[in-house]
Amino acid sequence: MATTGVMDIKSLDEAIEWQAQHAEEGGAPGTAKVIRGLLAVSRTETATGRRIANWQGLTLKDAMPLRINGGLHNLVLTGEDTRLGAVYGGLMTDQAAVDELVCELFESYDARLLPWLDGPPQTNEAGRSASLMAGLLWLAQHVPAQFEMLELGSSAGINTMMERYFFDLGGVTTGPEASPMRIAPDWKGDPPPTTAPQIVSIRGCDVAPIDLSDPEAALRLKSYVWPEAFERMGRIDAAVELAGQRPPDVVKQDAGSFVAEALAQPQDKGVTRVLFHSIVWQYIPDDQQQAIRDAIDEAASKATPERPLAWVSLETNRKTFRHELHVTYWPGGAEPTLLACAHPHGAWVEWWGG
Repeated sequence: MATTGVMDIKSLDEAIEWQAQHAEEGGAPGTAKVIRGLLAVSRTETATGRRIANWQGLTLKDAMPLRINGGLHNLVLTGEDTRLGAVYGGLMTDQAAVDELVCELFESYDARLLPWLDGPPQTNEAGRSASLMAGLLWLAQHVPAQFEMLELGSSAGINTMMERYFFDLGGVTTGPEASPMRIAPDWKGDPPPTTAPQIVSIRGCDVAPIDLSDPEAALRLKSYVWPEAFERMGRIDAAVELAGQRPPDVVKQDAGSFVAEALAQPQDKGVTRVLFHSIVWQYIPDDQQQAIRDAIDEAASKATPERPLAWVSLETNRKTFRHELHVTYWPGGAEPTLLACAHPHGAWVEWWGG
């Protein structure tokens, strides 16, 4: 299936099939079969099935299949109903049998599963910090390498702990070597610059932050991970360990007001203020996106070489569905620089530099 404009696909059948293919390509064939089973669910009279069939919005833009897939995985993780384990483990491969099982689950757990459609998946993925850190390595060539970091859509704050992670980025290493979180994606292309960025502070916001110290909340976060992705599961465990040592600094606040307030605060001389986010922009309402741009434009007009501003993002190209790393900085680099594309969960990074 062509990827042009995939986020705007209106057909439920096409959107479900695209999402299933995306899971297969991501090494999750069992998850793909469960996602395809949602079409059978959409033809049932369950409340969840009716809502899927009459989804008010764009299926892929809203990540609807991934919302409800999280609920189904949660049944397995909690031990409430483990039958899908056979699908995730490759023991049940016949699509008709999977469809029947998925429909049975919705008949049995309709009220429990329905609320999983209410909000976007909290796919807080430490692997994405590989691209973000590579962006900082590049940025440190152009601005003071002391960074004040501000994250949008922090979820559980996993990437607001990235200064505590050890990275191996194409042979360029940074971060504490003893960290339980070790990020070493498959690297394509030249390595990023060898610089020495220092994160002097890092905090973020989310409209519904997840508390990693709450076992139930951490389990919900795991529910959004594809079951076949054992390495991602391990990264959540490492994040829980680090959060237990010192919780991430995440406030419950919408992105628009968080950015406006943060950018209005005094900025230390010799410190670069960095706004950053990953795979979250599509979930921010249009009016807030514009408010964020306006706040950045105003702050950028006041940026100086002693007090620069930067914007680092790993977001989805809506036409190609490629996940692209862009960096913009003021003064001096006001046009976004496309540095890399990356696997959505951080398995690999293709570095282009700039």
